[in-house]
Amino acid sequence: MHGVEIEELRRVFAQWPSGVAVVTTVVDGARHGMTASSVTSVSLDPPLVSVCLGTALHSHHMVRAGGVFAVNVLGRDQVLLGRRFAGMGRRVADRFLGADWVVAATGAPVLADCVAWLDCTIEHAYPGGDHTIFVGRIHACATPRPVPPLLYHSRDWGQLADRLPERIELADVGLADRLAASGTGEADITRLTRALCEAGVRVRLAPHPPDGRRTTPGGPRASDAAARLRETTSVLVDAPDQVAAAARRDAGTVEVPFRGRETPRESDRTLADIADAAHTRGLAVALRAADAFAPSARGAVLAHVARAASLGCEEVCLDEGRHPASPVVVRLLLQEALGAAGPAAVRVGLREQHGLGLVNALTAMKSGVRLFDTTLGGIDGRLSAEDLLYLAHRLDVPAPADRPALLEAAADLERVWGTELPARTYRTAC
Repeated sequence: MHGVEIEELRRVFAQWPSGVAVVTTVVDGARHGMTASSVTSVSLDPPLVSVCLGTALHSHHMVRAGGVFAVNVLGRDQVLLGRRFAGMGRRVADRFLGADWVVAATGAPVLADCVAWLDCTIEHAYPGGDHTIFVGRIHACATPRPVPPLLYHSRDWGQLADRLPERIELADVGLADRLAASGTGEADITRLTRALCEAGVRVRLAPHPPDGRRTTPGGPRASDAAARLRETTSVLVDAPDQVAAAARRDAGTVEVPFRGRETPRESDRTLADIADAAHTRGLAVALRAADAFAPSARGAVLAHVARAASLGCEEVCLDEGRHPASPVVVRLLLQEALGAAGPAAVRVGLREQHGLGLVNALTAMKSGVRLFDTTLGGIDGRLSAEDLLYLAHRLDVPAPADRPALLEAAADLERVWGTELPARTYRTAC
């Protein structure tokens, strides 16, 4: 049998894609680590994992001497860290500097914001040619940051390809409020919001009239279509005593604004009281985070997202505000917010700023978002339902909303509004 050329074998092995991990250990209080891609799950019971390390490496000797190791799975945004522990790029005195490390039970360093980690003691060490196959017994593990992993393939760093959602759904959260604020008559508001409901778009109802009259998109016969209204309408509330009124209007969802003005304790108490009142009446709860893509808002937004999920809120809505979003900012926030939201659905409300609205919407779709907040015609600066549906159609992403019906509603809105609408495609048929 002919021998195999080492370089050819390297090229073959390079075609096998793998995740990237930093394997760390500790010896006499000193930390050591290296980047490795040859990490394999071995057994669930007992919990075992294997790591293959070259015998000529200094880290190999440290792992053997320490008797413990941790596997830190890197996220796709941690390329520089992976390169540093692989000895690539500028030489540094301490590879651990600049990242947040904690000490695991075995004493091995664990990366606080990695995708996942395993803390192990060496159970077996098998010779494997120029490598040693270390089999570790797992004593603890966690997934601190559920984001897509970093990949290594063909001697290059990469990531999983983004997938578009199987479908998207739309809500209109701005039309009724904007029309009411401009002095538009009740009959026009009712007709336009009813058209949106019938087109398959959830609609936020206008604020209750001062005289307490019951206004819904269904008009005089709304009581005959209460079940449908509950599926297609929402009401904005900011206090528990407003939930009962929302229920009387046959809304199915209450939206709760979070603007960061209250203290965390006050905000948590208000949200908990609203959620309890809404769920008692069979209403869903959607927490809204204003200006969620502002650089300084990230920590507060993620904390509130997690809190909303713990209270059983059905949705978390991230709104773009006065700080314009960008594809990079959208991706970075969503990859963490989607994990923090747990079972709650994440909605995104984007604006048409600097021509990036639809680009940001595409980024959100590829990040895993399928629920979008819009405004017919884009009359309040939000992305219009017509434009977003046009994008979805061009991407072959289905949506239950009826775009031809929305185009008719947009034409009606233009007559009411009295001027050309900001939306781009309301005169364009798919």
